[in-house]
Amino acid sequence: MTDTANLTHQGALTASQLWFTAPFQVEVRNVSLAPPATDEVQVRSLYSAVSPGSELLLYRGQLPESMALDSSLESLQGASHSQYPVQYGYACVGEVQQTGADVDPAWRGKKVFSFQPHASYFNARPDQLMPVPDDISAEAAVFLPNMETAVNLVQDGQPMIGERVVVLGQGVVGLLLSGVLAHYPLATLKAVEGQPNRQALARQLGVQAVFNPEDATPNQQPDLADADLIYEISGHPDALNLAIGLSGYASRIVIGSWYGNKPVSVDLGGEAHRNRLQLITSQVSTLAPALGGRWSKQRRFDVAWEMIRRIDPTQLITHRVPLREAGTLYQQLHDAQSGMVQPLFDYSAH
Repeated sequence: MTDTANLTHQGALTASQLWFTAPFQVEVRNVSLAPPATDEVQVRSLYSAVSPGSELLLYRGQLPESMALDSSLESLQGASHSQYPVQYGYACVGEVQQTGADVDPAWRGKKVFSFQPHASYFNARPDQLMPVPDDISAEAAVFLPNMETAVNLVQDGQPMIGERVVVLGQGVVGLLLSGVLAHYPLATLKAVEGQPNRQALARQLGVQAVFNPEDATPNQQPDLADADLIYEISGHPDALNLAIGLSGYASRIVIGSWYGNKPVSVDLGGEAHRNRLQLITSQVSTLAPALGGRWSKQRRFDVAWEMIRRIDPTQLITHRVPLREAGTLYQQLHDAQSGMVQPLFDYSAH
């Protein structure tokens, strides 16, 4: 559908928006979107990335009741899954179609990234948008939030030359993290992942060996034991005990998974107690205090853009679907359909 066809007689256009209406229920709503205010631009979405982690928790109704969806993103402030219906999504790339009277007209036609819930069109202030570098495609740019997360995980784990590193989970964030770590002069970089296509992608990105979760115990795989640095990015609470089992004396375990309201039972007796382990929780909304004097969010975004250039995350895209097929897509994610890594909503057919 063209922009002209979407325009109403009042100058507004019809935008398709994805709404989570209850656990295991989503719907696409067509709403009238007014022209941008004087300090806004109007953006036509090209792609938005679906997060198989946090969005699946929301789809299943597994987020903590008292927790906002993301207090650091203006587009999601005040939104909570306990107040269905709710919009969600935070990785949208589009093109500026209109500019308000007070906005520099040079914004028109720019390719931009936005932490914007899934929608075919939206209005935003320029300070809510990031211009996408000319040498990065729209499909690659939707990986910016997850690549920033990978960079943040590296910063929190502080890998050192010659260390033995293990990454538990090779979903989108785990794969991007592995791709970044592969640029380090580590002694070994290994991963634990059960899905064959993700195992292949991990090797493609530089992981030296990938093990199935059921085979990843220290007794079965001595080469995994005594890791210096372990990242838990699987989303499975029981993986924390595996991380502890693979650790050595004074090892660091960085917890990047968000478990929502899934219970976590961690064995902190025995070796965990004696080994003086460091359990580090990592979340991308903030910077580690130790970096605050020299680093800013913008500096970290700059690094994330550079990592996108080096790694080419488009190799992780497995599904491109129109927004109207969202219900089917989320059910496939819930069912852990084989072969799915990074799905995108493609708005080109809107």
